[in-house]
Amino acid sequence: MGPSPYPALADSSRERTMKALILFWLCVSLFPGFSQGRVVGEDEAGFAECNVFFPGQVPPEGFTEPFHVKICQQYNREPRFATLYSTKDKIPLYSAFKYTKAAQNEEESWLVEPQVDDPDNDQQEMVLEADLVGTVANLGANQALTSDYVGSGYERGLLNPSLLNEEDFQTATYTLTNAVPLNPSLSKTWHRDVGRVVEQALAPHCPSRDHLYLLAGAIPSSVRVKGKVSVPEALWLAACCDAAEGWSLGLVKRTSDENSLADLTVGELEEQLLAGVELFKGSCGGDSKNKEKVEAILQAVGQIRAGGQVGTNDSQESKESGLVRKVAGIIATPFIKLLELLIYLLVQLVKFTFYFLWLVIKRVGSTLLDGASSLWGGVVSYLQAISLVLVGIPYDLGRVVASISLGFLEILQDVAFLTYRILRIPVGFVLHLAAFPYYSVCAIPSVLKDLAAGIGGTFSLAVDATATLLHGFYYVASHIAKRFVPKGSSGD
Repeated sequence: MGPSPYPALADSSRERTMKALILFWLCVSLFPGFSQGRVVGEDEAGFAECNVFFPGQVPPEGFTEPFHVKICQQYNREPRFATLYSTKDKIPLYSAFKYTKAAQNEEESWLVEPQVDDPDNDQQEMVLEADLVGTVANLGANQALTSDYVGSGYERGLLNPSLLNEEDFQTATYTLTNAVPLNPSLSKTWHRDVGRVVEQALAPHCPSRDHLYLLAGAIPSSVRVKGKVSVPEALWLAACCDAAEGWSLGLVKRTSDENSLADLTVGELEEQLLAGVELFKGSCGGDSKNKEKVEAILQAVGQIRAGGQVGTNDSQESKESGLVRKVAGIIATPFIKLLELLIYLLVQLVKFTFYFLWLVIKRVGSTLLDGASSLWGGVVSYLQAISLVLVGIPYDLGRVVASISLGFLEILQDVAFLTYRILRIPVGFVLHLAAFPYYSVCAIPSVLKDLAAGIGGTFSLAVDATATLLHGFYYVASHIAKRFVPKGSSGD
């Protein structure tokens, strides 16, 4: 990938994400007990540590679509059940679990799985949806959220019913990756029927609860809640008693008929699912099924389907006891509702308190992180300035040494030149003085010659002057004579 076109925004986003993660882990350390549910990697076998919820530790085969996500649901660092989730339909296709013990429903605290929407997310814990806002990319893109159910007329029906689990196992069931959209009436009958079938028909006919493996699933339909979450067209339960005299059984409830509860073999159930699906390896008992136990189980399922209790008679005493329970329930309902309201208010108060503490911790943590970031920036700038100064010292030292060397050479040059000038004066004088006699003797002939030439010239000049003077007198005399002597006598 190329550089971000908005580096400042990218840095800011990464900084906010880092702060949120640090604060999240701080809260985890302060408030332990979060549910954990990690997405199992493609390089891991089956459901990893959650393979213990399948007979022979071999999960169902045939669910191979790329939008099928395997989740190992955990709580308090222990695996509680396994879920195959469809990011396309945003509902679980099945949840694999073991029957621990029937228990009353505890308070619901619904959680979401961060890695379903963001596979690169480091949070391997299921947390409250509100706590993930701003920390998980594309939250709700691949899984259902609480907001998808609000005002839809559907409620979050659990595939792995909470009433078949106790303590930590029950707490772990309240995750949206274990829930499908069901209308309230259907949700009630599904949980009631599954609970009775497991408690009264299946568990009593398996030597040990640890050998009883349960798969509860849903068949998606084209009907969507708010155009997003698929409403199942059917719910199913597959049971396997992996013992010496093992058996397997399948049940299907059509959502169009909440009172329906059809029993069938595991093979017949597999035919109603995806092509090539095999729920239990080796059909969990195969041909060695204990027919007597299977018949007893089917008989118990028939009684449950008819609305009766297995192993009881419709005696007058039972009716009276049921009437008393109904009257007590009617009387106690207002008090129960009031208690639920008080508990709800208390829970909201606690949530608000934790949210306030979260904001305070977030604000303090943000301030500390900003201060640390500024301090680090100042240290880096200081170190950069120091580095530049230290790097420049050798260069400046070289320049100083070079300048000193050049100055010293110039001084030497000036000293040598001055010495030369000082020494040059007497040498010239001595040379001129020594050459004087030579030049004087050599000049005598020239002087005599010039002297003779001067005397000859003077004599010649005197002769020339005398001749000229005589010529002048002659010219004047002849001119006067011509002027005063008559021309006639001159002809004679």
